[in-house]
Amino acid sequence: MLTVASARISGTSLSFYPSGNINNEKTMWNQTKFTQLLGLAYPIVQGPFGGGLSSAELTATVSNEGGLGSFGGQPFSAKEIIDTCIEIRKLTGKPFNINLWVNDRDARSATFGDEDYQKLTALFAPYFAELGLPLPERPTNPGTEFEEQIEAIYIAKPAVFSFVYGIPSAEILENCRRLGIKTMGAATTADEAIALEDAGVDAIVATGFEAGGHRVSFLRPAEDSLTGTFALIPQVADSVKVPVIAAGGIADARGIKAALALGADAVQMGTAFLATAQSNAPQDHKDKLFTPDAKYTTLTKVFTGRLSRGIRNRLTEALKNHENLLAPYPLQSNFMGLLKAYPATAGANPDFKACWAGQSASLLKYRDAKVFMETLVREMSEK
Repeated sequence: MLTVASARISGTSLSFYPSGNINNEKTMWNQTKFTQLLGLAYPIVQGPFGGGLSSAELTATVSNEGGLGSFGGQPFSAKEIIDTCIEIRKLTGKPFNINLWVNDRDARSATFGDEDYQKLTALFAPYFAELGLPLPERPTNPGTEFEEQIEAIYIAKPAVFSFVYGIPSAEILENCRRLGIKTMGAATTADEAIALEDAGVDAIVATGFEAGGHRVSFLRPAEDSLTGTFALIPQVADSVKVPVIAAGGIADARGIKAALALGADAVQMGTAFLATAQSNAPQDHKDKLFTPDAKYTTLTKVFTGRLSRGIRNRLTEALKNHENLLAPYPLQSNFMGLLKAYPATAGANPDFKACWAGQSASLLKYRDAKVFMETLVREMSEK
């Protein structure tokens, strides 16, 4: 594991070395505990995307290039997850990761009554009217549950099962060990990382508040767990012995170098891969990531009821002082789907659409995942 940067200054360049090898100039940047754990060529993880934005093609592309491709299984049934793994394996023989949400129902769902729902519809009535849509009845299908999805992991046996919003049961983690599936949990604080290691996970994703998409805290509320990536990495690296993957605000080789210098064993990059041709994000979402709007992201509960980061828009700004009226997850997510708020939905007002993005979105340059991976490897390997 790398500790705080050991740097040799040569002109204007910095060379970073793993702890215990400060004087060994043959040490390679890509030889880490994480690459050894999975037999990867490079310590680069493609972030998994929920909401149907992941694709088998992107997952396989990153894995074929020597990183760890990932697929977000959050919205899918067990059968769909199994079918997806079959599709990915047609495209790559390398390790890949399937990601699920451990906690997929907010506790507040049990107490969110009809009167609360009426207040929600009243708040959004002008926006439904603008699209010429009737106010919807309360959605009744909360979607597939984690307890059903995990069966797909046992059957499909991806090389890695990653998860967010908590820790699976000891039985689930033991089943994964028995089946040879490596486990990778997400932490937004050092305390969460310690809890994950104590549970026996194989690696930990330390995700800072710069990251796009959902804030996946589980010990304390997300609003109280907003440590930045480059403050979080050394805290987590100093607290656990398993490999640490840094996530949030990393979009280029500079970010990778900084993360490794601070103690990470790998990086996870989400928005940068979401923007590529191989992802399943709609073209208007991808295009927006290359506009000046990408500089302005915000944390909001408007789209799903859970705190998440995306590009600011009319809805996030108009409703930021009314989040107390929003429904819990997944009801709020289902409700916003009826407003056509998700990128894959046709016919929505662009001002209403969720456009997930991290704080480094304005740094994006590449629209092809293969080219992006090749560029990262080249730039990381240069003196």
